[in-house]
Amino acid sequence: MKTVSLTALFLAFGIATGTAQADGHATAPVSEANCILVDKNDMSLYTFDPDTSTSSACNDGCAEAWPPLIAPADSDELDKFTSITRDDGTRQWVYDGKPLYLWVNDQQPGDTTGDGVNDVWHLARP
Repeated sequence: MKTVSLTALFLAFGIATGTAQADGHATAPVSEANCILVDKNDMSLYTFDPDTSTSSACNDGCAEAWPPLIAPADSDELDKFTSITRDDGTRQWVYDGKPLYLWVNDQQPGDTTGDGVNDVWHLARP
């Protein structure tokens, strides 16, 4: 599986993710694998049709099944990556105007079981 890390881009533009590797460098919140976006653990990321570029329509029970990809409070913009403030006050990563989520039924890297759920959930693609 080809994975392209975005770590260097995020570090170059000063986006902190709140996580660190043993060498002290911050890690990027996403990378690209097989033409889909994945988180730092290589878990598939998803978008939700009712969302807008400035707000998430997935809160409360929805967010339990579809956890948002949390961004640090001081996150910066980089190219197509931005962040929004959710209803609960946390920040969420957004790619190309679409908030990013995980899916609780994906159990291991490479799982894409959330793609097409209710015809409103889709794999996030670069």
